[in-house]
Amino acid sequence: MTNLSIKQRLEGTDPLFSIEFFPPKSDETAVQLLRTAERLRAYSPDFASITYGAGGSTRSRTLKYARSLREDYDYVVMPHLTCVGHSRDELKSIIAEFKDAGLSQIMALRGDPPKGETNFTPHPDGLSYANELVELINEVYPECVLGVAGYPEKHPEASSADIDLLNLKRKVDAGADFVTTQLFFDNAHYFTFVDNCRRAGITIPVLPGLMSITSRDQALRFCDMCGTSIPAELDAQLLAAGDDKEAVEAVGVEWTYQQARELLEKGAPGLHLYIMNRAKPAVALMEKLQAAGFYK
Repeated sequence: MTNLSIKQRLEGTDPLFSIEFFPPKSDETAVQLLRTAERLRAYSPDFASITYGAGGSTRSRTLKYARSLREDYDYVVMPHLTCVGHSRDELKSIIAEFKDAGLSQIMALRGDPPKGETNFTPHPDGLSYANELVELINEVYPECVLGVAGYPEKHPEASSADIDLLNLKRKVDAGADFVTTQLFFDNAHYFTFVDNCRRAGITIPVLPGLMSITSRDQALRFCDMCGTSIPAELDAQLLAAGDDKEAVEAVGVEWTYQQARELLEKGAPGLHLYIMNRAKPAVALMEKLQAAGFYK
């Protein structure tokens, strides 16, 4: 594992490799997370992010497993933090907890509405936007490295791509150090997004977020939730694979590999993998990328 911060790695010349976990909800899924963490250590991820449930629903588990990934598995860890359901004082307390735990990177997000709700409603004494959270973290923990989210195909709630880009610019101007994108399956969306960022004066690194599909139905649900599209060619391959899980996974890994190759060849700063706490697709992808010489 690297001793460099995420910001330092992004300033280097070698492509960064990172992964995202979500906090487990049971002992069984906790075992899966830790087995995955152990298996992926062999590929020396530059950092691992860990998500934060709506309204802080996984707050204690996010911190618990962030600590475990850092202390037991030697990962550089970036916990997520959202505005949902928290007052400013509560957010300050959580940021202090992260600081005391030695977690010097945070992914700052507005967050999704709690389950069963369709609209985001800020806490009466809380924050409404991610740029406000970036400002608060910089106030409480100025040495922290901050990531924010970007949407190559537009945030589902944004009225237009231009408005969405203005919202991202606010987060960057508030002090974000890099952008991690929502998942996408068509690289053209990423390259257009980066070009638009640069024209808008957003100069920080934009790390592409990728996911190897292991289930067509699951992928369609994710796409519906986050405003992502599946190219017709990929969907045709998934439909052809049918109910054969191994075949579906093979399609997902190969598609992601081809995405990754093009992204890295054309200058993307690295790859961020949404792994759903599963090692197998990530291992298959990294083996292909190592064999092709993109990673050591």
